[in-house]
Amino acid sequence: MQSLFYSFFVPALFVWLWSTGFIGAKYGLPYAEPFTLLLIRMLLTLGLLAGLAAMLKTRWPGWRAARHLAVTGLLVHGCYLGGVYYAIQGGMPSGIVSLVVGLQPLVTAGVAVVVLKETVSWRQWLGLGLGLLGVTLVLLEKFGGAGNPGESFPLWTLIWALLALTGISLGTVYQKRHGTGADLVAGTIIQYGAAATFFALGALLLETREVVWSVQLQLSMAWLVLGVSIGAILLLMWLIRRGAASQVASLFYLVPPVTALEAFWLFDERLGVLAIIGGIVSIAGVALVVSQKRPV
Repeated sequence: MQSLFYSFFVPALFVWLWSTGFIGAKYGLPYAEPFTLLLIRMLLTLGLLAGLAAMLKTRWPGWRAARHLAVTGLLVHGCYLGGVYYAIQGGMPSGIVSLVVGLQPLVTAGVAVVVLKETVSWRQWLGLGLGLLGVTLVLLEKFGGAGNPGESFPLWTLIWALLALTGISLGTVYQKRHGTGADLVAGTIIQYGAAATFFALGALLLETREVVWSVQLQLSMAWLVLGVSIGAILLLMWLIRRGAASQVASLFYLVPPVTALEAFWLFDERLGVLAIIGGIVSIAGVALVVSQKRPV
């Protein structure tokens, strides 16, 4: 029973926490613009992490390692979260955004072939093809008008979703190539600090920075900070310490369907038959890639 708890329930909890980030974003965005909302989230998270670092007497990396961590933070948190939030604000359903960025293992595999000269098995190539086919089916339904009336979304939101996908994929490869081995708390603080700087610049140049502090915004912000930015990260740290990070990777492709179910329940976001088939095909493709013994 204890083994089942460590190998399934805890990694599944991490996946669920991560999936709620898309839901929390949709709840908060009516009351603040994307970069402004993300800047507030990062600052609150940094404050809590700084207190945690002080209690744990965290060891800080040198300047060289810190620079690599900052670049990773800009890609994995800055581009990823910024793209996701702008896509959702523009009208792309949370479940579709999750599905697009859920292709990260597939894109990372492709980038790793070029940058890291890694080999890709026939099974992984099949997964890549299935993933792209699945997302294509979903987008064809939405842009082709085959979905439910009023559920299509502007084409430009796809650009933001692709930016998010590119950011987290390149950030993963960059981290793998320039991994610093830094303390996880210190590394997270540096990454979030770089992302906060990026969001501050974006809010200053592109947004009005007006915030309506409604109860809904406060609740969503509390969850995004405590549940996602703190809870999910600390849970990941615990999983890595227990040696269960591989289970997290193997379950990560469940994020899109979990998000889609949450969005259906909370926001009545519906997918047509073609989109459901596309989602299943895409998830199967990602599963083929991440289930390899030597993950990319």
